[in-house]
Amino acid sequence: MTELIAVALFTLLAVISPGADFAMVTRSSYAQGRKAGLAAAVGIALGVQVHVLYTVLGIAVIISQSPTLFFVMKVLGAGYLIYLGYKSLTNTQRISLDGVGQSAASVLQALRTGFLTNALNPKTMLFVISAFTQVVQPGSPLALNFAYGAFMSVAHWLWFSLVAVFFSSTALRRAMIERQVLVDRAIGLALIGLGLAVAVTGIR
Repeated sequence: MTELIAVALFTLLAVISPGADFAMVTRSSYAQGRKAGLAAAVGIALGVQVHVLYTVLGIAVIISQSPTLFFVMKVLGAGYLIYLGYKSLTNTQRISLDGVGQSAASVLQALRTGFLTNALNPKTMLFVISAFTQVVQPGSPLALNFAYGAFMSVAHWLWFSLVAVFFSSTALRRAMIERQVLVDRAIGLALIGLGLAVAVTGIR
């Protein structure tokens, strides 16, 4: 029970801390609508499972002990965040409140973006590795480890679904769309800043 509480608190603190996932879900929700925002939340939850899978299987040890491999992963993650930020920063397409982002293609794109944002995020990688090395007891059954991983995914999904619902509300979307240039630039700068921070931060 103590281990479960520790994992829950560890996950809660990691999920609600502002970061690339939050910025990306906010952008998808206000620009494309609720379906896209919720799809992005699902993508993030699936991305968490990538980190859980290689951590439980022991590959995390190789990653954490290989500066070159970690550097490559960090560059990929930072590059993707900077790319998303640049797209938002330079976006010239005007957003409409009616029907934007509700097509199957747009929802699928939001799902993919959410997945890649999290799967390539070194912050999530370090969070999952830390959770399993500092909180979960060595020698825990494989099924229990995957259950903890599922809990982490569900927690991410629930939190970012709430974020999506909040930022896709009609009144808030209308207010943000009226200030689209400012909002897009703010989100773009935030993502680029996060990408640069990832690029220059080393593993502790």
